[in-house]
Amino acid sequence: MAGHTENSIWIDADIDLVWTITNNLEDWPNLFTEYAAVEILEHQNQTFRFRLTMHPDANGKVWSWVSERTLDPEKHRVRARRVEPGPFEFMNIEWTYEPEGAGTRMRWVQDFHMRPDAPVDDEWMTNNINNNTRREMGVIREKVERAAQHAKALPQQV
Repeated sequence: MAGHTENSIWIDADIDLVWTITNNLEDWPNLFTEYAAVEILEHQNQTFRFRLTMHPDANGKVWSWVSERTLDPEKHRVRARRVEPGPFEFMNIEWTYEPEGAGTRMRWVQDFHMRPDAPVDDEWMTNNINNNTRREMGVIREKVERAAQHAKALPQQV
């Protein structure tokens, strides 16, 4: 049995702005509350290999891993996977973006399986990922919508 999560949020902003902000890896520590650092290790065409480092957890432990992310700007789709899976046997992620009304629907799907010797099981991790994803998506929505409002307030270039 593998873990699976699917979460989405509607953002009151143009799809291109949502895409640009949420796929700017170097700025993820400012976009996400849980990431302390991002280090781009390799970049070829639309594929990025990078190290994510989280802020210390409640016990003071700092988690870090390498992921790979491939962007498809034409389809507004991202496919990612953990290269260093840590406690996961595998972790695959897909982000999709779709215009919806005057805004954008951003969806994150994660499929994973915990290693047998991991400290938690798939059910625990599913709940953890769902809770964290919903919190982070809410924060991201606020930041992107603020950027969209700021862009609208700027004088238009002729």
